[in-house]
Amino acid sequence: MAETDAMFRYSGGDARKLLNILEMVVTSAGEGTVNITNQLVETCLQQNPLAYDKQGEMHYDIISAFIKSIRGSDPDAALYWLARMIEGGEDPVFIARRLVISAAEDIGLANPNALLLANAAFDSVQKIGWPEGRIPLAEATVYLATSEKSNSAYMGINEAIELVRQTGNLPVPLPLRNAPTNLMKQLGYHDGYLYPHDFKNNFVKQQYMPDEVKDVTLWKGQHNAQETRMTQRMNDLWNDKK
Repeated sequence: MAETDAMFRYSGGDARKLLNILEMVVTSAGEGTVNITNQLVETCLQQNPLAYDKQGEMHYDIISAFIKSIRGSDPDAALYWLARMIEGGEDPVFIARRLVISAAEDIGLANPNALLLANAAFDSVQKIGWPEGRIPLAEATVYLATSEKSNSAYMGINEAIELVRQTGNLPVPLPLRNAPTNLMKQLGYHDGYLYPHDFKNNFVKQQYMPDEVKDVTLWKGQHNAQETRMTQRMNDLWNDKK
């Protein structure tokens, strides 16, 4: 007769967890009749603690530790938490998806290649499956963790969204509007637009923002080699307006 004390204790009254534990124990026992005992349940959970809680607190704590280790430039910790997720039976596509988000949010413009590598890891996991998929995941994890960091694009879009919410649907300046009809041309749509490629260095000063927010700065380059060059270029073009 099966022993159920451990299953009920670890599931904590959650039917989903109970089913996950039962599935894990039966799977680990292999083929044939499975004699479920409290010791067998506890052994399985010790070996695979995340497997019965993929949507619970431990699931989110471990992925949080993983992302924070990457953000904090600690490749050893990042690999450790990656291994915890792998051993816990985490969905590799979920891990790959979070690497893509981290590459865009935490590395960003400091190293744009990070997003390319994270996307490549995502594609590789889907193509080659498991367990080989752990290798591109590990490669991307170490690359992101050791890369320079910047969240300037992440902060910039958040500020832009907040500005739009505060100011509403401001009109597009007439020179920037499309003019596919004669009426639109007569109303001044597109009039005065300067085509940057007609000018030296493919640049000419003109206003691209609505009048009400024309002096707002949303992107602020951070202190890394890539964005220092980008910021300097914007300052050179706009005479420190940007």
